[in-house]
Amino acid sequence: MGFLLTLLGLPVLGPAQLVRWLGGTISKQALAEYLDEGKARGDLLELQQRFESGDIGDEEYDRLEKALLERMEQIRELRAAGAG
Repeated sequence: MGFLLTLLGLPVLGPAQLVRWLGGTISKQALAEYLDEGKARGDLLELQQRFESGDIGDEEYDRLEKALLERMEQIRELRAAGAG
């Protein structure tokens, strides 16, 4: 009986369930990417290259570097909390 109700409700509830599933999947992927320390290091190296090539100035470099270093610290704290 539960399967029949699910099947009959699919045209009405299906799109909402799909949106909820898609939102959860995107959220998990975004969090995984944010918490990737290797990507944060790569972003930091890219930032340094942009600074050295003159693409960005001192103030922008300092601001972006600070944000990336804070992000890396958050990643380490979250990993330490998860491991402990």
